[in-house]
Amino acid sequence: MNGDPTMERTARGNALALCAAGAWTASFAPRLEQIVADAEKLAGSRSNIFIDVSQVSKLDTFGAWLIERLRRSLTQGGIEAEIAGLSENYASLVDEVRRVKAAPIAEVPAVTISGMLDQVGRTVAGVGGTMAGLIDMLGAVLAASGRVLIHPRGFRLTSTVHHLEQVCWRAVPIIVLITFLIGCIISQQGIFHFRRFGADIFVVDMLGVLVLREIGVLLVAIMVAGRSGSAYTAELGSMKMREEIDALRTMGFDPIEVLILPRMLALVIALPILAFLGAMAALYGGGLVAWLYGGVDPEAFLLRLRDAISIDHFTVGIIKAPVMAAVIGIVACVEGLAVQGSAESLGQHTTASVVKGIFFVIVMDGVFAIFFASIGM
Repeated sequence: MNGDPTMERTARGNALALCAAGAWTASFAPRLEQIVADAEKLAGSRSNIFIDVSQVSKLDTFGAWLIERLRRSLTQGGIEAEIAGLSENYASLVDEVRRVKAAPIAEVPAVTISGMLDQVGRTVAGVGGTMAGLIDMLGAVLAASGRVLIHPRGFRLTSTVHHLEQVCWRAVPIIVLITFLIGCIISQQGIFHFRRFGADIFVVDMLGVLVLREIGVLLVAIMVAGRSGSAYTAELGSMKMREEIDALRTMGFDPIEVLILPRMLALVIALPILAFLGAMAALYGGGLVAWLYGGVDPEAFLLRLRDAISIDHFTVGIIKAPVMAAVIGIVACVEGLAVQGSAESLGQHTTASVVKGIFFVIVMDGVFAIFFASIGM
């Protein structure tokens, strides 16, 4: 037999013995699966069945699990099934496998009105919890900022500069590239449609107002939320998983002051700079397309742009930037500190950080639009 696994059936009075022999290891997996599947069909044939493993020459975790699976299958069929002849070498392995509990099949709850209302309530409570967490974090950051203003020696300048490099300097290439392309697309589409009315030059007005007031800062804020917000959440979440934040508290340091305040300050400084660079790149891209595709000379483009926009358009965009940066930073830090001790939790909160950050950025942009319209800017 060359150690091939077998299982023979032998009658012992009113009982039935299943005598296993050979090597019950993973190398004979297909054959063992078939042997056990055939033996499981005996459920209900006898009231008492013994699984004799005294002739098993080799046994690994795979074989032990198949023997335990057979015993459980026969037991569920109303049969008293026992494992007999187990050697001392493999007794601990089989006992360890036996401790593994089969996962119960989750019942799919029926869809009812009360269940739907319960889900709505839980969702509303979750939104309330999210808002409470954001307000709590805002208060903690403001309190830490006050302590730093009173005691400037506690300010982490090196950490702030490091995060400013990561958030601002290293983000310049991708921000400039994306906004340049967006400016090109807006200009091309504007010229394509305005050309029907012989008003190609009005694409300059549309491009200037859109880029400086809305598209420029909003697009940059969304990219920063996806790039830097997710990084903040992942960094803080990893620290939370490794209990580094608890270690800081044990040593007498405030995690808000040490970890979060430098990140928030770097983000608030970086986003207006990136928004300005992005707006310039978008205007340059739009002007280039207007020249090459629409036939608008660069000199005419600049003259029309100077007449179409004012300092108010630029001011509106720059005012939005630090507020959006603060919102992105608070959301990212709240989600990072909410990570539990698993990689799955880290992934979920990182995703939630990006989604919530972008959502709140768009909401804040709408609030600013209504506010500036009401004051005439």
